[in-house]
Amino acid sequence: MARPLRGDEILACPHRVALSRGEPFTFRAAPESVQIQRRRRDAEAQRDLVLDEVFATHEGAARPHGVDETLKHLDVGTALILSPHLPDDTVGRRRARVQALVRVGRVGPRYAYAPLLIKNIEVVEAALTRRTLEGSLERLSPTEAQFTNGLGVRSSPSVTRSGIALAHATRVLETLGHAGTVSYGAIVDRRQRVFWFDLSSRDYPRFNLATYDELYERRLVVLEGHDRWMHDDGPFPTKPYWHRDCLDCPYAPHCHSELEETDDVSLTRFTNAKQQALLHEHGVTTRAQLARLDPARARAARRAVALEPSVEDILGVAIDKLEDLIYRARAHAYGGPLRIVDRDAVGCPTADVEIDIDMESYADATYLWGASVSVGTGVTAVAPGHRHFVHWGPLDAEAEARLFARFWAWFQTLRDTCRHEGLRLAAYCFWAQAEDGAMNRAVAVPVEGGPSLEDLRLFREEVPSQWIDLHALAKAQIQTEGPLGLKLLATGAGFHWRDPSPSGEASMAWYEVARGEGPLADASRERLLAYNEDDCRATKALRDWLNGPARDLAHRDEV
Repeated sequence: MARPLRGDEILACPHRVALSRGEPFTFRAAPESVQIQRRRRDAEAQRDLVLDEVFATHEGAARPHGVDETLKHLDVGTALILSPHLPDDTVGRRRARVQALVRVGRVGPRYAYAPLLIKNIEVVEAALTRRTLEGSLERLSPTEAQFTNGLGVRSSPSVTRSGIALAHATRVLETLGHAGTVSYGAIVDRRQRVFWFDLSSRDYPRFNLATYDELYERRLVVLEGHDRWMHDDGPFPTKPYWHRDCLDCPYAPHCHSELEETDDVSLTRFTNAKQQALLHEHGVTTRAQLARLDPARARAARRAVALEPSVEDILGVAIDKLEDLIYRARAHAYGGPLRIVDRDAVGCPTADVEIDIDMESYADATYLWGASVSVGTGVTAVAPGHRHFVHWGPLDAEAEARLFARFWAWFQTLRDTCRHEGLRLAAYCFWAQAEDGAMNRAVAVPVEGGPSLEDLRLFREEVPSQWIDLHALAKAQIQTEGPLGLKLLATGAGFHWRDPSPSGEASMAWYEVARGEGPLADASRERLLAYNEDDCRATKALRDWLNGPARDLAHRDEV
């Protein structure tokens, strides 16, 4: 019999759930990437930090060493059980792991508990019309929590997975007779804020108990099918399909090669399982078939009912923005990016003085601002070249603010020079949301010589615009088969990073070495500076491509 289902498998790919319990092929997992290792290490560090703090501040909190000790604490009603070892639900084939069990009352003769998870994630976001039940580490009880207005639960995959894991643990507690009459569960986020959820409520449709039960039943069918396959009593219970979680899956290379052989339509980014099932149901099983559908008719299907409906008419109503999937399939079939707009509308604003800006951050604090300056013919008042503004010491809010003040002083001097000389200036970044967030965070801490939020507002509202987001431009003008990141676009424009494995997440691992001492730290610092400079040069290459070769791309409605 296959091992029980974990909470993090209830939302996992069914094919991965089956493969992880025995594959019908010889498989050797590739080593984990540095990025995944770092995520796991950071998550463990966050859990350990919170657990140690809670244990130190809650008298009588227990840390049992096994299942038997955990059950004893449940039976005697220990108020707070940290790192519990819950027994498997052998009937339901469930295995739950949580960071704490919080006593929430009694149900008959038994004490009732609510599960708590500690996650290195953001759980809530600003939402004027919503509210979320917020507690604290000092008072770990839903009855002592209060609603915080203006906060809503994020719809991110990480929050949804965490909510489903709480529901999973709740069902295990029910089999033990230790679940409460109200199905509370809590998540401690990366900022050590505590949020409570009533898992039986309709307020959380993505991870309430009803949603969980439906997902759980589907995964249970996979386990039962795998049991039969193991005993030569049936076929392997699942087949591969491509989806977002494949990016971090050890089975991805095998599944991808299998799907490529048939040009499976699931390889169209980013379709979900429901959309893929609908496409297959109506005979669209390959990317080539999807690319041949009429996007205009798919778009029109949402506005009118056809007397003799075509595949586009049917799927255009059932699949939101089917035309986007058609265009992505066309980009793949064509073998590269396509134009979204007319030829003359492709391009990027230019100026006499152009500055490509990129920043590097770690743990929500920026330690490096880079800027590459390019000047037009005849401009002598401004020198071209690259500048770094970097801080390798302890990184806190004040250090971040002082670093940005240095960068802003240089940038403001450049703006003043251009204004005095009558030169047009433009600054470029890729994905302004990141740079704007770093700027706003830096000015929140007043330092001598630093700009204010009003200074930033005036800069961003300058007419003609001096702050240009290349991601927004590319998104409006260029169609790719999926991702629209700087690495993909700039590489397609002919640019190549000097580093063999450039990525923002990898740079965080480099920074951890760079903030130390010795030759390795020096080498990592040089690596980060070169990587940041290449990011700036990449945006310049992307601008040049948009203002030249990109205009000759085929239009997505014409291929």
